[in-house]
Amino acid sequence: MPERPPGVDVSVAQLAFDASPLFDSFRFRLEAGRWTCLLGPSGVGKTTLVRLIAGILEGASVTADDGRPLSGRIAWMAQGDLLLPWLSVLENVLLGHRLRGQRRSRPELAARARELLVRVGLGERLDALPHTLSGGMRQRVALVRTLMEERPVVLMDEPFSALDAVTRFRLQELAARLLARHTVLLVTHSPLEALRLGHRLWVMTGRPVRLREVRPPPAQPPRDVTDPALLRIEGELLRELAAGQEVAGWAPGAR
Repeated sequence: MPERPPGVDVSVAQLAFDASPLFDSFRFRLEAGRWTCLLGPSGVGKTTLVRLIAGILEGASVTADDGRPLSGRIAWMAQGDLLLPWLSVLENVLLGHRLRGQRRSRPELAARARELLVRVGLGERLDALPHTLSGGMRQRVALVRTLMEERPVVLMDEPFSALDAVTRFRLQELAARLLARHTVLLVTHSPLEALRLGHRLWVMTGRPVRLREVRPPPAQPPRDVTDPALLRIEGELLRELAAGQEVAGWAPGAR
C-alpha cells in the first residue's frame, strides 16, 4: 500500500434517536496502521458509529491526523453484502474500479480480483450470479471487493458473521495479512475474533454510549486461539456482554 495510513479521530457532540441520546460528548480514535476492534450488544450503536465515520450519516466530526481529507480514502464493508444481482462475482468485485474509471489496466485488475477470489475459495465461481451463492459465499465476495479497494482506512461491520467456523478462521488470517499497516475498524459480536485480530479492543455499552478498553494478549495479531490468556479474557468478555443483555431486558427463554 503506497499511502501511509492515517489515524482517525471521531467526535460526536450529541446524537439522539427517538429522543433517546445515543452519543453525548463522545470521542473515539482509530490508531494509524492498527486494527481497532469494537464489541457490544446489538442495538448499542456500533453500526451507527461505522456509518458516521464513513460519512454515510451526519452528526460527527471525523478527521485524519495527517491533515488531509478522508474522502476517497475509506473502504467500507457493510453488514449486508450489497452485491448487484445482475453482475457476476468477478464483476461485483471490480465494480468500484469500473464506476470510478480504473487507473490500472483492466487485465491487471481482473488478475488481482481472480487471485483474491481463489484465496477465499471462490476461484470456480467467478461467473456465478449472486443468487446462486450461499450467504457465506456472498460475504466472501464482499470481503474481496473491500480488499480490492486498497484504501488506507478500512471499516468492516461484521465481515465474517455468515461464515462457518473454519472459513471464518482462515479469512481472519487472510484479512490480517492483507490489511496489515492499514487503519482498520472491525465491528464484531465475537470476543474471540476481536481478541485474535485487534491491536486495540473496546467494549461499547449503555445510552448514551460508553467505551471501555480491554487489553488483548501481548502477541501480535492474528493471535493463537489456543492461548490461555486469550481464552481467559474471552470468557470474561462473554460474561460481561451476557450481563449487559440481562440488564437490557433479555434473558434465556424471554420472548
